[in-house]
Amino acid sequence: MRFEGKVYRPWIEWDSLLIQTTLGCTHNKCTFCNMFRDKRFSIRSIEDIFQDIEESRRFYRNVKSVFLVDGNVLALKTDLLLKIITKVKETFPECEKVSLYAGLNDFRRKSIEDLKALKAAGLTKAYTGLESGDPVILERVKKGLTPEQAIEGMTKAKEAGIEVLASFIFGMGGKDRSQEHIEKTVELLNILKPEEIAPMALTVQPGTELEEEIRSGRFIQATPLQMLEEEKYLLENMNFPTFYWGDHGNNIVSSKGMFPDIKEESLRKVESAMLSNPVCKMDVLHNYAW
Repeated sequence: MRFEGKVYRPWIEWDSLLIQTTLGCTHNKCTFCNMFRDKRFSIRSIEDIFQDIEESRRFYRNVKSVFLVDGNVLALKTDLLLKIITKVKETFPECEKVSLYAGLNDFRRKSIEDLKALKAAGLTKAYTGLESGDPVILERVKKGLTPEQAIEGMTKAKEAGIEVLASFIFGMGGKDRSQEHIEKTVELLNILKPEEIAPMALTVQPGTELEEEIRSGRFIQATPLQMLEEEKYLLENMNFPTFYWGDHGNNIVSSKGMFPDIKEESLRKVESAMLSNPVCKMDVLHNYAW
């Protein structure tokens, strides 16, 4: 297996075989992210990808899940991605799940026919970063995505039958736009209705544009109490069933399970933390870089 540069995968994919398919991210401009700053987007040769898949077969007898890295792999041309997914399924006939990172714009740019072909070949899930539903914040963080584009992309994903996990960030609006951030995010989520969601507390990554904005005073971080208030609003106002991956290591409270089944228990955790967790007396949440 030959990995180039830092390799990231969702914590949910901890037991998946990782196959590096692309290097970097096609967008790579988000102010808060340094995941792929060390790479320019490129596509690995299909010969190298196939060789890694074949070598993995020699090492692993039972592969149930495969995750294709790096950044938005769905940006690949459909024909190439079909060949890769087909190779995975042929090499690991026991494999039940093939997942990848994808932007909602990547879904938007593909035809329904192409997406259905990918689903038929074995693509089961895409992880996408929504970050916020507030158009002001999306523009501020240089996401390259509008709420309207997110809706168009998710509509295509649902029509094709590809499950989507949407992640977003508590505190992304900073201290001054916390309420607008969570209200617009929940409003958009209630339209998108992703099969799974993963809220994460904002982490200031070293060397990012966001870090410089904080140093200069252009961005004032939301307080830990504001982040908990955002989660409380989310839990109280979501109106669709989804799997809630609220157990990221940087979150103040940890909740995981099918929503709304976990709604009351999760609200109790958040409200208890708001009353008694010492972190709520701090101005800034200190957590770990990726």
